[in-house]
Amino acid sequence: MEKKLSKSAQKVQDALAGLGLSCQVEERSASTRSAEEAAQVVGCDVGQIVKSLLFRGEVTGQPLFVLASGRNRVCVDKLAALAGEPIGKADASFVREKTGFAIGGVAPLGHPEKLATIVDEDLLQYSELWAAAGTPAALFRLTPKELTVITDGRVASVREMT
Repeated sequence: MEKKLSKSAQKVQDALAGLGLSCQVEERSASTRSAEEAAQVVGCDVGQIVKSLLFRGEVTGQPLFVLASGRNRVCVDKLAALAGEPIGKADASFVREKTGFAIGGVAPLGHPEKLATIVDEDLLQYSELWAAAGTPAALFRLTPKELTVITDGRVASVREMT
């Protein structure tokens, strides 16, 4: 018998099914809250983990959703140039309001409203990605193409150069 998904994970599974995708949400016993934890749990490179990060325009207050490679730190100056305004990190209540999920489990889909989305170009180098699915222990596997399609995301360079 298959284990029933938690409410938030089921919301992501339903959103995937609604888009006609066969991706399957998995809930694990170990935490997948950080990119490093998630990579260890699923046995992949940390770069294959999709970090879901929400930023906020400092002038307009508009959300900017960024899907970054787990290997990368996001450059706020690059985001500001893409958004056309200074960008700041969103707080936990703004994240929950705009995505419907708590930090640590924010999925790339299933949000209450469509979010302007930037997809880290570094994710495109992988044949397989893993993204959060509503809780700090839920995730699902997908391709970079599926990620850009489900989010209608704009692919861009967002990595902070070190």
